[in-house]
Amino acid sequence: MTAEPTGLLSMPVLVVSLVALGLSSCCVLLHYEALSLLNRVLPRLHIRRRPHMLVRVFSILALHSLEIFLFALGYMWMPDHPAYGGLHGSGPLGLVDYGYFSAVVFTTLGLGDIVPVGPVRIMTGAQSLVGFVLITWSASFTFIEMQTFWKRG
Repeated sequence: MTAEPTGLLSMPVLVVSLVALGLSSCCVLLHYEALSLLNRVLPRLHIRRRPHMLVRVFSILALHSLEIFLFALGYMWMPDHPAYGGLHGSGPLGLVDYGYFSAVVFTTLGLGDIVPVGPVRIMTGAQSLVGFVLITWSASFTFIEMQTFWKRG
């Protein structure tokens, strides 16, 4: 019995890379559209500055939670295919564990109590990069809006 190849051009590496690319693209596009929608809709609501900022921040937090959940679903799918690798923790993993792992990776916290093994590590690297970029994007978006409010006095 021969082992499945795990080199650069193996099928599991290619599949995991494509899943990572797809999830990353979905999150970036979702983020762009959501921030664009917030930028168009919030000024039309004519609400005071403080509630306006709270709606903005909570909307962004909900958006990040959705992006984390999308990657969690990707991780849940991967263990059904052992050649692609999987996540290993102290016991069987459920939806909450996948969500927790995805949040740890997205925020680049990296605790290490759940560990990716095999080609699925490509997806964790991609998610860390995407999470870092999207969190930074959200912070910039919020900062620019806060500057506008501060200038209005």
